[in-house]
Amino acid sequence: MSLHADAVATLTKWPAGTTGQEALRHAFLGFLAAREDACRRACAAGHITASAVVLDQSRTHVLLTLHPRVGRWVQLGGHCEESDASLSAAALREATEESGMSGLTISAEPVHLDVHPVTCSLGVPTRHFDVRYVVTAPDGAEPVRSAESDDLRWWPLTALPPGSEADLTELVAAACA
Repeated sequence: MSLHADAVATLTKWPAGTTGQEALRHAFLGFLAAREDACRRACAAGHITASAVVLDQSRTHVLLTLHPRVGRWVQLGGHCEESDASLSAAALREATEESGMSGLTISAEPVHLDVHPVTCSLGVPTRHFDVRYVVTAPDGAEPVRSAESDDLRWWPLTALPPGSEADLTELVAAACA
């Protein structure tokens, strides 16, 4: 199955938990129906991305990266690659690469969707249609910052970084539900 076909299958069967998430699910499916290249970074109209809300084993902390291009604390994730067999594989690969941790486990299905404007590696304004998964770190796992991050650290779920609350509150709540 191609990554595009996996994205369609994943989002077709995903039970969105809210009216807003259901509307986004339909928008993502419409975008996928219109664009065979929707999962490719080269799709300038926008592209499907995959991200991971990395929680510690106790589910009391979330791992966030200070994204150099965005300038804010965000969840780990990024572009799908040709080698990714599925959206969940892309999210797990990104979480592993950006956290430096091995032994991560991923939820079977997404927990949240988001679409946001961004100027990514294409160098032109585009949109990321982000499919978000929960990833759990093994007990005692310590992250190692990669070159893709200005900082990387665990944050208590009850004390997200200042200025990130609006972006992360709904996502973290969905991840913990």
